[in-house]
Order: sequence, then C-alpha cells, then structure tokens
Amino acid sequence: MTFRVGDHVYLRVTPLKGTQSIHVKGKLAPRYIGPFKITERRGEVAYQLELPTELSDVQNIFHVSQLRKCLQVPDKPDLYKDVDHQAIDLQPNLTYRERPICILDEAERRTRSRTIKYFKVQWSNHTEVEATSEREDYLRTEFPDLFISLV
Repeated sequence: MTFRVGDHVYLRVTPLKGTQSIHVKGKLAPRYIGPFKITERRGEVAYQLELPTELSDVQNIFHVSQLRKCLQVPDKPDLYKDVDHQAIDLQPNLTYRERPICILDEAERRTRSRTIKYFKVQWSNHTEVEATSEREDYLRTEFPDLFISLV
C-alpha cells in the first residue's frame, strides 16, 4: 500500500501480557493509535510521521506494514475505537502492557490424567467480546492480585 505526504495513518502498537519478555506477544490482536500525519516518504516502503511530544522517544520513520490508512480524520479521539496513545503506557518499542481487569467465566478441561482450570479474562483496553481463555496457574503466578477479590 502506498500513501501520500499529507495523508493520515494509524500506527500499529502491540500489547504484551503480564511480565513476559519483550518479544513474546500475547494472544491479543494488535491495535492502532493515531491518526498521525505523513510528513515525508523515506525510500520505497517507509514513511516519516508527525508524532506528538508524548511519543518523542519513538523513532518517527515506519515501514508501510506498521501503518493503516485513516479514511476520515476524527474531530475527537473518542470517535474511533482504537487505542488512545495518551491513555496507555506506550513503550519506545511501540508495545504496551496489558493487565487483566476481571474474570468473566471459569471452566474446567479434563484430560486423561488431570483437570485443568481455565478462566475467561477481560484485559485492559479491550472489551468483553475480546476476552481470552487463560490457564489458572498462569494467572495465579503472573497476576496474584486478581484472585484477592475472589476470596
């Protein structure tokens, strides 16, 4: 996909769950922040964006695969459903930390030798529809404070 100088685009950011290492991404789908204005084309597949001062730590040149075209620039940030870059703690490598908000449901899965308990978890910056199923042992080790409210 090609863009023109002056077009507005959304920038891809990646959620990370828990205290996992930087390159291990969770099950949650990538999100986009923005829109940001393209100020210059850099080579065949890279573009320079006009980023706000809050993102001054982030390199402002991005590959076309990290961008999504903005068809209509919203007047207010709440008119689009993507992640607001001011509402999340965005890291310089364009990742942000996800935290579980609440447990929506629980289920057990039986194998031949044991029973594994799963919880349906709603994550920060996501809706109930985007909830994921997580193992109980993972949640208890990574987010022990989530279970204090259940006691």
